Amino acid sequence: MKAYERFLKYVSVWTTSEEGSDTTPSAARELDLARMLVEEMKAMGVEDAVMEENGYVYGSIPATAGLERKPVVGLIAHLDTTESCSGKDVKPQLIRNYDGTDIKLGNSGKILQVKDFPHLKTLKGQTLITTDGTTLLGADDKAGIAEIMTAAEHLLERKIPHGKICLGFTPDEEIGSGAEELDLEKFGAQYAYTVDGDTEGEIQFENFNASGATLTAHGVSVHTGDAKGIMVNAQQILIDLHNMLPEKERPEHTEGYEGFYHLMSIKGDVAEAESKYLIRDFDDGGFENRENEMRNAVAKVNEKYGEGCLELEITPSYRNMRTKIEPCMQLVEYAKEAGLKAGVAPLIVPIRGGTDGAQLSYRGLPCPNLGTGGHAFHGPYEHITVEAMDKVVEILENILEKFAEE
Repeated sequence: MKAYERFLKYVSVWTTSEEGSDTTPSAARELDLARMLVEEMKAMGVEDAVMEENGYVYGSIPATAGLERKPVVGLIAHLDTTESCSGKDVKPQLIRNYDGTDIKLGNSGKILQVKDFPHLKTLKGQTLITTDGTTLLGADDKAGIAEIMTAAEHLLERKIPHGKICLGFTPDEEIGSGAEELDLEKFGAQYAYTVDGDTEGEIQFENFNASGATLTAHGVSVHTGDAKGIMVNAQQILIDLHNMLPEKERPEHTEGYEGFYHLMSIKGDVAEAESKYLIRDFDDGGFENRENEMRNAVAKVNEKYGEGCLELEITPSYRNMRTKIEPCMQLVEYAKEAGLKAGVAPLIVPIRGGTDGAQLSYRGLPCPNLGTGGHAFHGPYEHITVEAMDKVVEILENILEKFAEE
């Protein structure tokens, strides 16, 4: 089965995770795809395929005879899709021999425009898969799942030489907990790759240091007619704090290795209000400075309005995995060679976000991230090509062969 055929089947399964849930997986619907994958793996010959009650899926392919001592390599992708756009009732459009021009997304009124996504011109002649404009597509990360499953099937059917291969599919990556309960001993890999990036050939071994900041403002609410000298507007406290942060250090003004503060939400009234921020930076020192700048801004606001008017809670999220990958850079070199062998130029880019691989690397499983071939994740303009997915499958097979030659 081709990778895109699997992908079209997987995107029909609703797997949106739920922020704030106290269960694992965060949404029971994620188990539907997990069960499907276990059945498929068993059918293709992955005899130990299993789904744990928490939704984590494990399976392994024994080493080719004589290669049992080669490094054990894992391939990982996640089951869930983001809450930022509906992942229910996905209806993909398959556009064969794409002509490189704008695409109408079903009857939604939305148009996938070349001016917004210039790389579309490079996809001319390929078979493009898009949404109908009413949902996301789910290439993040069902494309990764489909590519891993297809590569595994090829290993088994084509007798490609390889060491032991471990397969893992996790829930809840989109809400930041995908790697938390992956049982590394059960998984059994010495090294791994997540397949959860964008363009085919992409190799990522750096990501943001990340934390979340929650600010709670306490005001004094009185009748507006008698407010002078008495009222303290909690919303204004949060506005003052926001205006103290550098305007040019917001996501809409940054790229590459530039960090940012991102106001995620603000809610409340005169008496009490709350805002939530993301704090991001690649550099450890820069990240610490950002958190301190947030603390200093809170202190200044409290000087103005009174101690305790503004409270700050900073919650760590994940760290830059570069320091954990640098001692085993062969993972990156093998991925580069695998791409070149498949006719794909390696693209080394930092992850302007997080990945299961970051958490796993800090837990002791070095785990760079590879591209899926998809674009414009987390929204109705998401798209991918059949040809890109085929290339990713080939890259995965080439990486596994390279480990077998080590």
